[in-house]
Amino acid sequence: MTENKTVLAWLEEMKAMCQPDNVVWIDGSEEQLEALRAEAVATGEMIKLNQEKLPGCYYHRTAENDVARVEDRTFICTPTEEEAGPINNWMAPDEMYAKLKKLYTGSMKGRTMYVIPYSMGPIGSPFSKIGIELSDSIYVVLNMAIMTRIGQKVLDQLGNDENAEFIKCLHAKKDVNPDDRYIVQFPQDNTIWSINSAYGGNVLLGKKCFALRIASYLGKNQGWMAEHMLILGLENPQGEVKYICAAFPSACGKTNLAMLIPPEYLKNKGYKVWTVGDDISWLNIGPDGRLYAINPEAGFFGVAPGTSVKTNFNALESTKKNTIFTNVALNNADNTVWWEGLDKNPPVDATEWKGSKVNGPEYSAAGNNLAHPNSRFTAPAINCPCISSEFENPQGVPVEAIVFGGRRAKCAPLVYQSRDWQHGTFVGATMASETTAAAAGAVGVVRRDPMAMKPFV
Repeated sequence: MTENKTVLAWLEEMKAMCQPDNVVWIDGSEEQLEALRAEAVATGEMIKLNQEKLPGCYYHRTAENDVARVEDRTFICTPTEEEAGPINNWMAPDEMYAKLKKLYTGSMKGRTMYVIPYSMGPIGSPFSKIGIELSDSIYVVLNMAIMTRIGQKVLDQLGNDENAEFIKCLHAKKDVNPDDRYIVQFPQDNTIWSINSAYGGNVLLGKKCFALRIASYLGKNQGWMAEHMLILGLENPQGEVKYICAAFPSACGKTNLAMLIPPEYLKNKGYKVWTVGDDISWLNIGPDGRLYAINPEAGFFGVAPGTSVKTNFNALESTKKNTIFTNVALNNADNTVWWEGLDKNPPVDATEWKGSKVNGPEYSAAGNNLAHPNSRFTAPAINCPCISSEFENPQGVPVEAIVFGGRRAKCAPLVYQSRDWQHGTFVGATMASETTAAAAGAVGVVRRDPMAMKPFV
């Protein structure tokens, strides 16, 4: 699919280390993706859901020890510890490469290595970046096909220039051993290596690893910013649209705000909200000197629990077709999905997220979760009823304001406005939020999460 010598040389090096039985290039065609879905169903890696009620939708279950981002196993490997910043785990690159190469050696024996070329941002946008992920997981291929733009057209954009920049991403499930689980960024090498996880945030390497961690480093060097922010457009009755970005930590309501439906009295006056992105913004100064934002993603990797017709109608609508559900509960009666907060009626004939068949109401009444608190849906952005017409605009949208927020159970004012840019920067940088189920570890612990970027900067 490419004659780019840098790409091919890197691929040969990774093949020699991981030793896969087969190598499959992902061209982005629906025929190839459909064949992979069928294979995943045949092996039990995925379950095909009710195609009348949820057309194109599939279910996936991860290991019980592999259900969230692992910040304690995430490393930034720069030549000096100072370069990794004060909040990241650090190891010298040579030391980490030596450690990981032992783990990767032979890790794909008996498996297929998939080569996934992908674009963060619309293909051809001056603000977009290209990555290639090598993975031994069909789940990763199918999720990347939703979350990014993939396939031949990406390699065509990269071209054959041996110096063309792309991010080299390697993922191996290996044996999903948490003691040897590593999510590692090598910023100077444009490289991301992930091993011993099969959970979304650790293995969809275009997401947090590239779009925030590596991108924040690229942005620092190249004069732009990668931020943990939603992008929405607010339209007034005169038809004018103003765009804002908003930074909240994971599972604190970015998706809900990005897909807000105006209350009736404002809706009746003609106010509308348009979704450009629900999680990540890449911010650049445009030719006119204004701040512009693009959403580098093509899908939503949303937290399922709590998502309902009442809390986020548009997100729920987005999941009605061509969506992959991870670690939610199954309603065995009609082969659909359920999670806490979807409605007040847990299915009687249910399979909880770990795979046991249970009586849903009894199981819930005993204090158990049918769906994991960090269970997810991966849904194409084009499914969203309020997706912005500017979603694919290669120039992005002009940003008028930035909101910083978080989740606090008590003792915080609901909302207040900064006095000026300096004060706003201070407020954003000192924001406190409570930890959520999106990352491994305790939930509800207050931590200072500057600009909602603490795990990623």
